[in-house]
Amino acid sequence: MTNAPLNAASLRGAVDLSSLVRQHNTPAPAAGAPTGDVPANAAAESRAPNGYATSANDASFAQVLELSNTVPVIVEFFGQGIEASLEPTIAQYKGRFALVTVDATANPQLVQAFQVQEVPTVAAVIGGRPVQLFSGIMPESDLKEVFEQVLQLAAENKVTGTLPAADETAEGEAVEPVEEPLPPLHQEAFDAISAGDFATAIEAYTTAITQNPRDQQAIAGLAQVSLLARLEGHTADSVRSAAAQAPADVEAQLAVADLDVSGGHLGDAFDRLLELFPSADADGKGAIRTRLLDYFEIAGAEDPRVADARRRLTLLLY
Repeated sequence: MTNAPLNAASLRGAVDLSSLVRQHNTPAPAAGAPTGDVPANAAAESRAPNGYATSANDASFAQVLELSNTVPVIVEFFGQGIEASLEPTIAQYKGRFALVTVDATANPQLVQAFQVQEVPTVAAVIGGRPVQLFSGIMPESDLKEVFEQVLQLAAENKVTGTLPAADETAEGEAVEPVEEPLPPLHQEAFDAISAGDFATAIEAYTTAITQNPRDQQAIAGLAQVSLLARLEGHTADSVRSAAAQAPADVEAQLAVADLDVSGGHLGDAFDRLLELFPSADADGKGAIRTRLLDYFEIAGAEDPRVADARRRLTLLLY
């Protein structure tokens, strides 16, 4: 990662959904069993004294996605003898950021999703979407410049909440952000996803699109939750094994493409389906085209991989 200027397009990169897939496909731990850094149902329980920092793991990261709709979240990966160090800097912003630290040695799913190759690595999440920032140690002055760019990007995407300081709450009371309410159907969909009820979420997003065909958030949300629904109950090994045994089977290849997209590997998914397209029958071509259009919504038109895949699909169609 580099300290490159941020822009709105950064928010529409590879959208990782694998943490949500894993959360809903993993049985709940037995009572009293250890659950990792942060309980999945209590994102605020391990906040530091200043109220702005917490830790997360593969199973609990869905809480971070939710929080990032209120304030931009800085994600700091540490490990291998490198300690997390951004908390004092984050505290200076007095609640305009949340800090989430992740042990890179214990959370391979998040490491893959954020493409972490070394520690420390720092990223952001704004409105549920990841933004790559930098790797390595950065001087304080440069670090603040990057954070100011993140705040600007968050403002452009209407993520402008503030976390209250710990001393603004009663002793022992969990710090809760002040959130702007979602539109009713979006809230219904979000609540259903949190409960693992993908069918209800699909219905809510579909109704929202019927009411407003230009509701891009609902269109992208429908594509995302439909992906989650298709992956539910399947393991990565079984999906990849089926695809390897049937390289010409459209449904098997669509399933493994879903898996690639859920892990942020958009290019692999696009290549797989576009290479399969010429040999598929008419129904198969239609299914591939529809699935690719869903992926384009998930990733966003600004992603260069989407633009390239659109061009390739157009050439194949005409």
